[in-house]
Amino acid sequence: MGETDRAWIEVDREALLHNIRELKRIVGENCALMPAVKANAYGHGDIIISTILQEAGIRSFCTASVDEAVRLRESGIRGEILILGYTGPEAFPELSHYRISQTAADAGHARMLSEFDGNIEVHVSVDTGMHRLGIPCDRADLIGQVWDLPGIRVTGLFSHLCVSDGRTEAEEAYTRMQIRRFTRLTEWLNDRGIRGFRSHIQGSYGILNYPEYTVDMARPGIALYGVMSSAEDQVRAEVRLKPVLSLKARVGCVRELQAGEAAGYGLTYTAGSSRRIAIVTAGYGDGLPRSLSNCGHALVRGRRVPVIGRICMDQLTLDVTDVPGTVPGDEVVFIGRSGESEIRAEKMAEDAGTITNEILSRLGGRLKRMIV
Repeated sequence: MGETDRAWIEVDREALLHNIRELKRIVGENCALMPAVKANAYGHGDIIISTILQEAGIRSFCTASVDEAVRLRESGIRGEILILGYTGPEAFPELSHYRISQTAADAGHARMLSEFDGNIEVHVSVDTGMHRLGIPCDRADLIGQVWDLPGIRVTGLFSHLCVSDGRTEAEEAYTRMQIRRFTRLTEWLNDRGIRGFRSHIQGSYGILNYPEYTVDMARPGIALYGVMSSAEDQVRAEVRLKPVLSLKARVGCVRELQAGEAAGYGLTYTAGSSRRIAIVTAGYGDGLPRSLSNCGHALVRGRRVPVIGRICMDQLTLDVTDVPGTVPGDEVVFIGRSGESEIRAEKMAEDAGTITNEILSRLGGRLKRMIV
């Protein structure tokens, strides 16, 4: 069977390269990009995306787990791969064998990494106010001690901004406070002769809303893929990003539904008049949220049509009454363009009651992914 027989994802290489150029322009030549390719590169395909980025000169990547990092190494990705989350001792040999950098999630985790005889490279996570992973930034003495631990080599220091996507006065004040705390800590370490590490604190919204604060590296995630987390998000930077991903499927069959007839599991849709419906070869098993039942949309022959009835694991139903000539095999677009029409990931996320990060990262493994 071909890659587009059922349901698939198209990755736009040129859009990805365009976004890289835009983000590099914003952070400046002295700040390197460390793209987040975790969660299968936000559903885009981690090997596909990382390979394109590597060919474009990117030399640092970040993932969420050992398995994600090893998968990249074994596919030929070179340079630094940093695991942003916690890794237990049972996986320390893989860190050493595959030359993967590991986050020291707290002081105890740093000591565990030190006790393993593998000379692991470490980035120290510091908590500047998110209260998730990281050594509290007001414990500078404890943070500085990590550099003295044997058996590890500290090459980075980083933190996470928790409300950099917000534009209220309180959110902006909190973000700037986090950045000041991080900057003071970095200066404190430098004043005590602790140097030679790379610092990073900005993700996508940190880059786009606080570009003046770039340090050694930045970690673009959702922005790399050309979308915002939600449709209403506004950013300070002048930037034009292009969506990288399109999500498509096929019409499997077309049939008539008479007035008063119901369709789908639970019979949640009843036709008020004679309708023409298309059964589509994709469902929640492919990552389409079940919450889009009776409220989502797709594009068929350039026309926006509604999802009717409950979305099933492998199929869903569209009302194509207003799209004359719809036949089995027609392309259906859930995210992307068809003719002059477009559905963005932000719109799907809004209809599903979530954010694009979740929509994209949950796109299923059985979807074929191809570069266009």
